[in-house]
Order: sequence, then C-alpha cells, then structure tokens
Amino acid sequence: MLQSKSFVKKTKQGRIQKVVREHYLRDDIYCGFAPCSTCAAAAERKLDAAAAAILVVDTNVVLHQIDLLENPAIEDVVLLSVVLDEVKNKNLAVFNRIKALCTNKARRFYVFANEQHRDTYVKDMVGESSNDRNDRAIRVAARWYQNHLGESVKILLITNDRDNKRKAIEEGLNAETVESYVRSLAQPGLLDLVVVPTSGDVTMEDAEDHRPSKKKVIYNEHKPMSEITSGLRCGIYHQGKLRVNRYNPFEAYVGSESIGDEIVIHGRSNMNRAFDGDIVAVELLPEDQWHESKSFIADDDEEEEEDVHLVPNSADDAPRNTSSTQSSVGSSAPSVSSRPVGRVVGIIKRNWNSYCGSLQPMPMPAGSGGVAHALFVSKDRRIPKIRIQTRQLENLVNKRIVVAVDSWDVLSRYPSGHYVRTIGDIGDKETETEVVLIENDINTRPFSTQVLACLPPLPWTLSPGDLANPNRQDLRHVRVFSVDPPGCRDIDDALHCTLLPNGNFEVGVHIADVTNFVHPGTPLDEEAAQRGTSVYLVGQRIDMLPKPLTEDVCSLRADVERLAFSVIWEMTPDADIISTRYTKSVIKSCAAMSYVEAQARMDDSRLVDPLTVDLRNLNSLAKIMRQRRCDRGALTLASAEVKFEIDSETHDPLDIGIYQIREANQMIEEFMLAANISVAEKILKHFPLCSLLRRHPSPTKEMLEPLLRTASSVGLNLDVSSSKALAESLDNAKNNDPYFNKLIRILATRCMTQAVYFCSGDLTFSEYYHYGLAASLYTHFTSPIRRYADVVVHRLLAAALEIAKLPPIFQDGPQLTGIADNLNYRHRNAQMASRASVELHTLIYFRTRPTDTEARIVKIKANGFIVFVPKFGIEGPIYLTPKGDKGGDWIVDEVHQRVTKPGTNISYAVLQTVRIHMEVVEPQPHRPKLQLTLI
Repeated sequence: MLQSKSFVKKTKQGRIQKVVREHYLRDDIYCGFAPCSTCAAAAERKLDAAAAAILVVDTNVVLHQIDLLENPAIEDVVLLSVVLDEVKNKNLAVFNRIKALCTNKARRFYVFANEQHRDTYVKDMVGESSNDRNDRAIRVAARWYQNHLGESVKILLITNDRDNKRKAIEEGLNAETVESYVRSLAQPGLLDLVVVPTSGDVTMEDAEDHRPSKKKVIYNEHKPMSEITSGLRCGIYHQGKLRVNRYNPFEAYVGSESIGDEIVIHGRSNMNRAFDGDIVAVELLPEDQWHESKSFIADDDEEEEEDVHLVPNSADDAPRNTSSTQSSVGSSAPSVSSRPVGRVVGIIKRNWNSYCGSLQPMPMPAGSGGVAHALFVSKDRRIPKIRIQTRQLENLVNKRIVVAVDSWDVLSRYPSGHYVRTIGDIGDKETETEVVLIENDINTRPFSTQVLACLPPLPWTLSPGDLANPNRQDLRHVRVFSVDPPGCRDIDDALHCTLLPNGNFEVGVHIADVTNFVHPGTPLDEEAAQRGTSVYLVGQRIDMLPKPLTEDVCSLRADVERLAFSVIWEMTPDADIISTRYTKSVIKSCAAMSYVEAQARMDDSRLVDPLTVDLRNLNSLAKIMRQRRCDRGALTLASAEVKFEIDSETHDPLDIGIYQIREANQMIEEFMLAANISVAEKILKHFPLCSLLRRHPSPTKEMLEPLLRTASSVGLNLDVSSSKALAESLDNAKNNDPYFNKLIRILATRCMTQAVYFCSGDLTFSEYYHYGLAASLYTHFTSPIRRYADVVVHRLLAAALEIAKLPPIFQDGPQLTGIADNLNYRHRNAQMASRASVELHTLIYFRTRPTDTEARIVKIKANGFIVFVPKFGIEGPIYLTPKGDKGGDWIVDEVHQRVTKPGTNISYAVLQTVRIHMEVVEPQPHRPKLQLTLI
C-alpha cells in the first residue's frame, strides 16, 4: 500500500520547495509477542508469554525515565518507531541508550514499526501539532496491540502526559503514569529511579535547610527561547558554552564569538542554575560591575574544586586567565577588569549527565522503609549538590552512587535528581575506577553479538584473493618493522627504510588496514563510530574495536602476514621528498621493538646488521625533518606524562615517575606526522568539501597572558606574535637551572587550545591551520585501531585512489559534522579519564608513602601558591595562611609574581624551588586529597 507524504523545505537560495515522498505501508510487520499465532512464525519473539502486561511507552517516558527503563525489573516493552524517531531528534544520548536496550537479546524490548504498518499508520490532520499527531499514533498502536492480542495479555500505555492519558482512557485503553505503574510492582527501590516532576522540586522537603525562608525565589526565571533568539539577534544576549572554573566552582566562563572574548560569571546566582557544559545565553553587566577580586586557593570547607590534580594540557582545563591576582599590589579592593562580566539569562541546551559521588553524611532518620531526603555530593566539585529522595538510605550510605538531575526550580537552592544505581564501596579501587569511566561517559559495555558477528573467522590468515587484488601491493619482501611502547599488542603502524641505487631512500609508513574488516554501516562500524577512540587508563585499556581485531587480525605483529595501507616516499639524504605514493599492501614485519630496544640498537656501535642500519637511517632523516618543522614554527612543548609500575597481582602502583622520551620516540613521531600531512593533502585535493581534518587554533592573547606574566617576572621576554616566534623564544629560555626550560614549556602547553577534528566544508582554508605543528593541513591516518577518525580518513584515501567507493555519509554535511563533534567529545573524555586514572593511582601510591621532595612554584595566590612537583608530574596548593584566612598579612606583587610577608624577609616567587611534604589526608568525608606542605 502506497501513501504520499508531502512537506515544504527552504533551499540554500532561500526558495520554498514542496517535497513529495512515497511512503510504503505493509501488513507483514509483526507484534513480537511469543505466543501470537498470527505473527509467531516470522517474528522476533521478544515479548514474554508470561508477561503481566505489555508496556507501550510514549516519547517523554523514554526521554525522562531512561534510568528506570534500563533497570532489569522493567521488561516486555514495545518501542514504537514514531517514539524512537522523536527521541533521536531530541536527545541522541538517550536514543543510543534505548537502542542498546532494544538490541540486547537479554532484554525484552521490541521495536514495532508502527509508521510502516498499514493498520497503525496515521495521516496528519489539519491544524494538528506534530506532538499531538505522535501521541495519537501511539494510542492507535496501543489499540492495535489490544485488538490484535485480545485477552491473551494486558496492553498498558505508560505516559506522564495528562492529556494523552485522558484520551487513552476515553478510547478504552489501559493507561497509567510511570509512578503508578512502578508502585504496582511492589518494589520500593524502583521508586528511587522515577524522575521527580518539576513541581515536586518546590514542595519536597530540603535535606539540609529546613527554614521557611528557603521557599523564597533564589534564582531568576530563564528567558523563553523566543526572547533569547531575538536577544541574540539584536546583540543584547551572547551565546556560548559555560565552563566552570576547576579551581573555584563559584566562577565560570562563557566563550562568546559575538564579542570575541570570554565572559566571566561570578557566583551561583549569576550562573542561574547552569551546569558546566551547558550552552547558555548571557547578558553583560554594566561595565562598572566588571570587577575581579583577589584569587585565592580554595579551602575544602568552601566546597571548592579539587586542589591536587594533574597539570592540565590545555586551557580548556582551567580558566583562560588563571593568573595570580587581578588586584593591585598590596590592595584588598577589587579592580576593574578588562574582561566582560555577565549573568546567565537562559539555557539553550542542557548538558545534564549522570554524576558519581556519595551522599552527604547525615543522621539516619527514625524508622526505616520510608522516603528520606538527602544531599548528593558529586566527586566533580564543579557540580552543585543534588537533592534526592530515597527509600533505601541505609543501603546508600558510604557508597559511591550514580545520580541523574531532573530539574532545578527557581525556589530551590539545589537541583533535584534521582538515584540511578550503586557502584560500590567508597575507596575501593575498582569502584573508583568505574567512577572515572562513568564521569567521563566512557562506554565499557561488552561488544554485542551483532558487533562480534561482523568479525572475520578466526584464526585469520591471508587469502589468495588478498594477494590477487590489483589494488594491493605485495611488500612482504620489504624489511618492515615496528617500534612501540613496551608490551604493546595493538600495533597499528610499522616502517621501512630502503637505500636505493641512486643514493636516495625509500621510506614507507605502513598502517593497519582496519577498513578491510570494518565496513561502513555495519554494527561494528556504528559501535566504533559511537565509541570514537580507545581509552587508556593506568594498567587498563577500553577498546574501540573488539580485541580479535586490535590484538590479532589488524595488529602488525612480527613474523605474520598482515594487510596494510601504506604511504611511501622517495627521500633524499637531506629528507627532501622526491615523490609520494599511496597503496593498499601486504606486509610481513620482521621485528616488533619497544622504544627502549630500538634506542639500544641505535646506540650500540657494535651493531651493524641491516635492521639497525635502517633504524639509524630513519633516525637521521627524522632529525632533519624535525629541525625543518621547528624552523617553520612548530612548537616543542612539554607535559608531565606520568608512568606507573604496577603490581601484577594486586594491580596497585609500586612506583611512580615521569615517562622518559627517547630519540626513538621522536623518530616514530616524525614519520607519523609526515604520513598524516601527506594523506591530508591527498584527500583534500580530491574531496575539498567532505574531508575529515584536524586543526589546532592559535591561542588568544588572554590565554597566553599567564605564561607571559610568569616569564616576565623572571626576566624572560617571550615573543608570542606567531608560533615560530614563540618556538624560538622557548628555545632561548635558558638559565643555570637545567629544569627551567622544560618548566617554561610545560606552562606554555597549558596555554594552548585543544586540537579538534572538523569537516573541511565547514571552514575556510585559513582556518585549517595547525598551530602547534605549524602545518597548513593535518589529519589523523596512522592509528585506525585506536581512533575512529583514522578509519574515516582511510575510507577517504581509498576513494581518492579509486579503489573503493566513497560511502554515502560523506555526501551528508551535517552528519559528517556530527561525526567530527562526537570524535572531539570522545577524544576529550578519553584524555580526562586517563588523567583521572593517574590521579587515582597517585592517591593510592602516596596513601602509604608520605614523601618529602622538591617542587617549583608555578602560580602565586593571595593566601599561598601553587606548586608543580617535577618528579611525580602533579600540582597542588601550598597554604601560607590558616584555612579560611583570605590572605592575612601577605602581599602579592602581581608584576614580579611574588608573595611577601611585610616586616620580614620571607617571600616566595614564581618558579622558585621549595621543599615540600606530600601526604594523603581526608579533610572531608569521602574526598581524599594529596596535601602538600612546606618543610
């Protein structure tokens, strides 16, 4: 049966165009109920014959009650296609979660294509809103199920929409709210998962403040979207993402493109219920209110952000201007700042997630089994306390739990939320590791059977077809080898370096041909696209692809034949590229070395075997290439990468130190960079509008200000007019201190923006520039086992070489942009999870090992200073005044970055070396920290 659906759309030229699409209706779409005599023979039998009721849920139930739906107590659920489509349009994260439930064979969730069924399809009615049309479609589908299955099972429509429920009952359907249905299950713990309606936020008893005055209006109402849109257009409001200061959760920053600067937001009232990561509309305050007071080290009692953390690698980890103080020397009065100050007037897009933490200690209420109100304290101190109600308080005390936010009313000091699940005991390493993963939205679910079904049969071996493929070159005779970190099993890159008769070198970078096994549109491809990247924790890896691919089929291990995608150059001895070619290939690596092994070979003058000679030739070329890059303006930055020695039995850290970078590391890096640049040039030439590239925006003057202030205070003049000027300045930043230059480079690294993926059609060519590499073009090609971006680029390169068709997704600009956005989000989260894992293991290591060591002052505050500990790569505060004392008698000299006690010769300056004591303490329940004190 054929239906015609028509709609109008606006073209890029501004014309209105009517679009008519054919919509096919069928009568062979089955109900999914196991005993159904009509459908059972052909249907997927997901709905149980013994079900007390089959649940048909509406869109809002899925959007707002996903935590409840994921509980195993909720089964035999029908998800209508109209509901899934609406959820996908409104919240992609929830859509992915409900989709995972529907594809999980252990759960009884059945997708019914009501929009394609002849008996359940509904036509649009004149004057009917899309929401009303979808509600009607849900009721029609529920009625069809009721008529189709008759008396064999009860059909129950679950909705919190009063109007939808009323109409359903009037039409003879069984309908209940979420809460009434859950109560009927007689499992009180499930009620904790039910999202509290917004109105409940007003009437629910506050867990901490019982005074009547709490019901006064605390926050301003958010402006309606119509007013926000008009205000943004007129320049009254400014849009941007809110980032809460990691040092001070009562201060936030909104980067605004409309004014080309960051807007400072002071205080929770001006944040107006916005969470970190929300897209907000901001109104600027009058200029006479653009004040910034002294910057202090946060006290634990003030619920400030964690004091000890890894040194951030970008400005996104801290405010763009986290300098010491903005006050004049010795003055306690605030000064007028050049930075605009504003307040949040509306939320354009929420960034509410599930949060990990624990309940704030409180007296246990009398009796048991009733509803108790409690405050949840997130481990991430940028997140405000969240008020929840629970019927299982005694089971949640001293546990790490997950809580989701439901609402935040203007009358409430705290947002309201609901309990999701318990992770485990506070302090348990496995529990705390899971917290890290949840906080950073890392997907740790086992790969589904559908994903695993996409893998090739094992053991995998090279086939005659692979060798006969005219698009694949046989390079098994070439001396190929790999150099990776010790113990690496997912080897996705290898090299060769052959001396040619003309005195030049043939240099090849060979990358695992992952796209030979991961095909577009398959469950395996969709899973990899969603995960985005592998995640590396201390002693643990969460894979983007299943291990049979990462550690076997695709891994370029020694002495086995493997498929590769190769970039091969002819280079002169001066590292000039004569020619470049790209080919799919077959290789057989002769050696898989660690960086230490490769370095030892190059350094041992007694070794003159061919493999060692190849390594030395590559290293000679790499040094020239590296110098050439630096001459162009590429930055040599530094970060404190921490390395742990882990006990093989307990998995606890035995030792901690800074990871050592060798020439072998730099050699491999140089050729990977060169391959990425070559591939970027190739794909952009063929696909100027849909290439996936990587850019690194130049840091702003405000971002570089902390570095310039620090450098100036020690007599160092840094030229930041360009990356080349900064690179030369960093090279000349030397004194008698051997660690001085590295420390300056670490501080420079912290001022950088994040490099990001983007679709070439979204930006102009001048915006493609990679500041850190001083490269006009760059992409990621060399790690497809670990990064989905590289998988995308492999497909682009194959299409550019005309050995594969370009997948249709590359013709969809918005979808490709969405892929880039997800890759940036996943890459960022993987970085944060990795750092959090290092922090966790640092706490575990020092818990039983109080230590005295040297530290360097990197930031001056009014009540102390921040130090960096070179030996362990961590940073933390040193207090000069008693807790709560805002500065005392100490005077800050902003120009010279020095804090001095008047009347004494006691002073401390930035970059000064101090001796400190390090010890783990617990100033607040469930919040251990590494405390640093002067010796």
